[in-house]
Amino acid sequence: MADFLRWGILGGAHFAAEHMGPAIHAAQGNRLVALATSTPAKAAPFEAFCPGLDVFLDYDAMLEWDAIDAVYVPLPNTLHVEWTKKAIAAGKHVLTEKPIAMVASEIDELIALRDKTGLHVAEAYMIVHHPQWHRVREIIRSGEIGTVGHVDTAFSYDNRDDSDNIRNRPETGGGGIRDIGVYTYSSVRFAMDAEPEALTARIRRENGVDTWAQVVGEMAGPAGRFTYSAMTSMRLAPHQEVVFQGDLGTITVSAPFNAGIFAEALVHVRDLAGSVRTERWPTVNHYVEQVENFSRTVLEGADYPCPLEFSRGTQAMIDMVFANAEEIG
Repeated sequence: MADFLRWGILGGAHFAAEHMGPAIHAAQGNRLVALATSTPAKAAPFEAFCPGLDVFLDYDAMLEWDAIDAVYVPLPNTLHVEWTKKAIAAGKHVLTEKPIAMVASEIDELIALRDKTGLHVAEAYMIVHHPQWHRVREIIRSGEIGTVGHVDTAFSYDNRDDSDNIRNRPETGGGGIRDIGVYTYSSVRFAMDAEPEALTARIRRENGVDTWAQVVGEMAGPAGRFTYSAMTSMRLAPHQEVVFQGDLGTITVSAPFNAGIFAEALVHVRDLAGSVRTERWPTVNHYVEQVENFSRTVLEGADYPCPLEFSRGTQAMIDMVFANAEEIG
């Protein structure tokens, strides 16, 4: 293998054209060389930033191509496990969009295949590649805000007018929990090194998908037990925030999930006297960071911030939310 990773994208998703394709193209040690799409017109935005891209109209044909080392999979949620397995079988390293699976047990199969083949297989959970989240974890572990007793998370947007969106369709594994609950749940798992002990949830659905959910409960980790609240919605104005409340201060992450898109990446630390320190990362692209970390793992054996075991924990939390959910009108 060369000193760079050659990538193919499996599916011409809008998100891939807007974010992950450009990130692969820009990332050091990586080259975007191929796209597979069943709709030729979807290749145009990729070719606009990556001239000379090889375009395949058959997914399997691209996987069989020897000129790629790794595959990025942005297909609808219900197809993630199937095409991740096919990419592994073709001998490719795989980065698959979140949620990488529909239930936690499916990730066990992917872990087994990863270990058997030695290929790098991961979920595209980009926020843990952003330095703001490593800094949040560092501040918490330092004891600066004391013992964390409660964490509030919220993530919302409004796509009610986009009925064809895969997030609004049950047959493609849609719903706000699978789309953005991944962030409100797993960001806390990452920052606190904690897992849920008890959760209850209230869910509102439209057309078979959750459009609003409120989760409350308790989580616990090495630093102890704390209460937890998470709200996700696909029917409210755009908003995202995470607040860690300690007995000596608070941490507020004001653009925790779409840093640089929703707003600038800022972390505000407030002490008991009311003084606020703000740390900022105005130029970091966490999609590029994710791709570069992926290639460093493949090419250099570096530790990866989001292994499949971590992704399995997130999916287990999602499974727990659905199992303990009360449907409301």
